[in-house]
Amino acid sequence: MKKAVLAFALSTAGALALAQATPAGLWRTIDDDGKTEKSLVRIEESAGVFSGRIEKIADPAKADAKCGLCGGALKDRPMLGMTVIDGVRPSAREPGLYDGGEILDPSKGKSYKVRLKPVDGGKKLEVRGYVGAPMFGRTQTWVRAE
Repeated sequence: MKKAVLAFALSTAGALALAQATPAGLWRTIDDDGKTEKSLVRIEESAGVFSGRIEKIADPAKADAKCGLCGGALKDRPMLGMTVIDGVRPSAREPGLYDGGEILDPSKGKSYKVRLKPVDGGKKLEVRGYVGAPMFGRTQTWVRAE
């Protein structure tokens, strides 16, 4: 009986650790200064595809901000609730990496290709937005909020 309980506990802990090693969850986005929290983004998975939307804007003065620089259907839409990550899938080439989608920078109104990589046991997420090849971009480290 003790072996069965131990086996169950270990398998449950392994499943929880694996779940934390994906980009799914609630993330504190950190500004390029590495200190300032900008927003909370919830990344969800559906049928193997990850997308993320802005759930909260940290600065109360910007809570009603609109995407004035965005084009098309997003022009002048509220940033709160906006989908900023879309079409991301597990990488076929590199385990633990998620790519193939896009990320929107609503403050600039521009979309970039994106790579997501959970690090530090899934406590942090390296988010790299780039144009063309990953070497032509920048990385932010987001922190898991839950």
